[in-house]
Amino acid sequence: MSTRKQDIFTRFTTSVASTLGHAWTFTTALGVLLLWGISGPFLGFSDTWQLIINTSTTIVTFLVVFIIQNTQNRDNLAINIKLDSIMNNLGIDEKAIIEAEDKSDKTLERKQKKMQQKNGKTQ
Repeated sequence: MSTRKQDIFTRFTTSVASTLGHAWTFTTALGVLLLWGISGPFLGFSDTWQLIINTSTTIVTFLVVFIIQNTQNRDNLAINIKLDSIMNNLGIDEKAIIEAEDKSDKTLERKQKKMQQKNGKTQ
């Protein structure tokens, strides 16, 4: 994908993710569901009536998953860059810490417990 297309996609996903995070978006979605529910008796609770909400929610969920994943990937990368910069400035060069995102969950949990014990904290 070209840089220009990536920039457009990044701006789009950031904007959509920001919009989806607002309380009024949740309220609007709740309102749509209430209207759909109220319309049931007037439409005879038909198969088409049910299909409308099923199809709509499936499509929205499918698309939102990709938007959320894109923004999380970008946020994680930015956080890692910032942490790397801080670690570099502080002179932290322990390979196990620098490459932590490449380790397994169990390895990270062991490292966390070891760090907590070293700092006098236990869970």
